[in-house]
Amino acid sequence: MLIRLIGLVTIEPDGAPPQHLSSAQAQVAFARLLLERAGGTDRDQLAETVWPEGLPDTWASALRSLVSRVRTFVTTPQDGPGATPLVSQGGRYLLRVPHDAAVDVEVAETALAEAAEAYAEGAYAVAQQLAAGAVSNLRGSFLPSHEGEWVNAMREQLEELRLKALETASLSSSALGDEHHALRYAEEAVRRAPFRESAYRCRMAAHTRAGNRAEALRSYQQLREVLAEELGIDPAPETEAAYLELLRTPEPRPAVRQPTCLDPVLMGVFELDHRMPVPRPCSLADHGCVTHRMSSSPAA
Repeated sequence: MLIRLIGLVTIEPDGAPPQHLSSAQAQVAFARLLLERAGGTDRDQLAETVWPEGLPDTWASALRSLVSRVRTFVTTPQDGPGATPLVSQGGRYLLRVPHDAAVDVEVAETALAEAAEAYAEGAYAVAQQLAAGAVSNLRGSFLPSHEGEWVNAMREQLEELRLKALETASLSSSALGDEHHALRYAEEAVRRAPFRESAYRCRMAAHTRAGNRAEALRSYQQLREVLAEELGIDPAPETEAAYLELLRTPEPRPAVRQPTCLDPVLMGVFELDHRMPVPRPCSLADHGCVTHRMSSSPAA
């Protein structure tokens, strides 16, 4: 079973059509219950998440109705008669999902941790694949139709995950010599977080790996100007060190094409000795072949 919280909230049971949860209030209630399923969710906190601008007068009954809708959404035929994966216990709601259920944001978080470990160990291909998978799972918006303190906090956490995944994918691609993806991931990270120095360092590394030191230096200058104008600060020592390393590295020289050494024996095939009689057509083809010219008149 796959459960998606990014984009359209969906449950995709194995071998069954996906089920969508259309109500914005039901979506946010389900998302919090799902992400906090290990310890359960306090009833009052759930209500404040659903109604962040203030609880309605009949919020208790409205919450029970909402929980009932979520319970119907998560109940499957495998649960059996009378069984339910969502129960109320001691003022808390407890949601149980199958042990093999995969939640997109949790899968992305696990993949990113494994990608960082693989990158540190020099397994760049594995790191690139895992980080790219995390980026893919985090494409889209988290509960775009709902606002509130809990939703905003989750969006910040997921955006940080997304940025780290983009950076790891970029650095891994640079290490592999995959210049296209290294720059693509770095550019997206800079675009999403224009004050994030680590994203700029990824872009500098991508340009450097591609042999374009001028663009790498330009990326540093852009960061420096943005930080000075918008935040009134200088780049961090780590960024300055990367910049100084660029200055110390000589500009790569364009590769010099070496003259091709021609085999005189092979070249003799294409030289025509006018002292010799014109050869007859090659028997390999009815009209001659590319290495034997035909005479314009029949041979004597």
